[in-house]
Amino acid sequence: MTGPWNRARLAADPDLGTGNVLTSLLSRGKGLDDPTLTFDTEVDGHPAWQPLTLRELGERVAARAAALHGLGIRPRDPVAVYVSTAADQVLSFLALARIGAIPALVNGNMAAETAARYVEVRFGAVPVLADEPHRLALLANGVDPAQLHEVSVLGAGDPQDAPPVFRHHAEDPAVITHSSGTTGLAKAVTHSHRSLFASVKHRLSLPKPQGMNRILSALPTAHAATVIAVNLALATHIELALVSVPDGGTVLDTIEQWQPESVLGFAAVWSELAGHDLTKRQLSSVRAWWNTGDCAHEAHVRRLVAVGSRDAIEQGKVVRKAGSIFLDGLGSTEMGHSQFFITHTVDSDRYGRCIGRPHTFSDVAVLDENAEPLPVGEVGQLGINAPTLSLGYWNDSTTTYRTRRGGYFLTGDLVYRDEAGYFYHLDRMVDSVPLGDGKWLYTAASEERILADCPQVLECTVVAATEDGRASSTVLLVLTQDADRDADHRTPVLAALAPEVAATVRDVLVIDPAVLPLGPTGKVRKVALREMYLKGELFTAVGAA
Repeated sequence: MTGPWNRARLAADPDLGTGNVLTSLLSRGKGLDDPTLTFDTEVDGHPAWQPLTLRELGERVAARAAALHGLGIRPRDPVAVYVSTAADQVLSFLALARIGAIPALVNGNMAAETAARYVEVRFGAVPVLADEPHRLALLANGVDPAQLHEVSVLGAGDPQDAPPVFRHHAEDPAVITHSSGTTGLAKAVTHSHRSLFASVKHRLSLPKPQGMNRILSALPTAHAATVIAVNLALATHIELALVSVPDGGTVLDTIEQWQPESVLGFAAVWSELAGHDLTKRQLSSVRAWWNTGDCAHEAHVRRLVAVGSRDAIEQGKVVRKAGSIFLDGLGSTEMGHSQFFITHTVDSDRYGRCIGRPHTFSDVAVLDENAEPLPVGEVGQLGINAPTLSLGYWNDSTTTYRTRRGGYFLTGDLVYRDEAGYFYHLDRMVDSVPLGDGKWLYTAASEERILADCPQVLECTVVAATEDGRASSTVLLVLTQDADRDADHRTPVLAALAPEVAATVRDVLVIDPAVLPLGPTGKVRKVALREMYLKGELFTAVGAA
């Protein structure tokens, strides 16, 4: 028995899934006054930074469900949610799930013009829940006012008027999140009641790891990873605080204020944290950093694991040691959860974009262009077959089926595995460039080598393309605060790269980060950057910055 409910019993419940965790726990009637979610903003009359008990969370979700039902929203209705705060994003998801509607979560950082197009192209004329700034921005971009509903008034609903709790079934679409949009208009990824909860059920069947009593989420609040984090926290009796704007400075301030044991985030957050002098911050509470999405860079991981503390086994006893742990992997919206895991400490030496070994629930393969398995050591496309996989893309069966072959979802990532069963990520297929004689320029792997070998570089981006039949590239550097901007950075950068890759480098440029086109989750949009590069616009942008 852990907490007020039995983990094994929850894991064995065939009806439990993404859409009904909260209502299922409420129906059990245990732990109703225990803290659950904490938000960084006031919401529905509840103060910021004050945890909602399970009972209070249920009441606020029921109030919103009543208001949504009063607006005419019914089961199976797709409803977009385009808001600024974690509180509005999470409570809207839970309320829509309660009545059986299908929440379509939209990152609040997505430009309004793009968001309006995304909603129209992917869903058509559906209701949109928005806060005032996003509502006005959508109006200015041609969205029908009749579609738009102000999210701030939903909390005024009467919980007693909420409709009966919807009964979800395993393959019901439970929530729609979107891809990063780095290669074009974001895709609407559909998750089922079962698929997005599969990883939580897996964790419910395992012992509770260290650092899992009090967690801070610095994840994008509209991402599938946040939905998983919320349901994991509820199901495993964890206190979870969610940050609405997860920039490095805000996250550090929040760690000092809220004292979490673990921090959840994407690679972009770790890069920002690594840019601060962490030894001057009060981070002693942190025992674990949990990464998902793109795998993290060694240079950033080493700075994070140097702070905090962790439990270790020595001579059969649990002892507390200096330095935290970093749990890395590789995931995507479509995968539904990271498919790999590897744990780093101050003593780790397995890096080089190692994403670890697969979780036991995942069937992983390295595939050639015909979706046939490749042997150890050969680079191919990553294929995944797992219960966490999304149902596909909403209103886009063409793309859905194009990404499925031989029973695997093709992720678009280039990887290889070693004799010990560890997998290594080299690049996205769309970003790699052939060099001839079987050699390739892998931009992500090149960035990893530069960061590992050049301590004055905080972040870098390699832009590569084929021009007139020849590969060329440019390396963009963001330096640490104490770096000498006028020093020779080209020589150490070229020395860090493989000779055949270094031969393609046209320029090594120190840049202002504002030059980089970013998606709503903070990921560099390399397709857009490559277009700038080929048109000659990149150098103009760098010079202007």
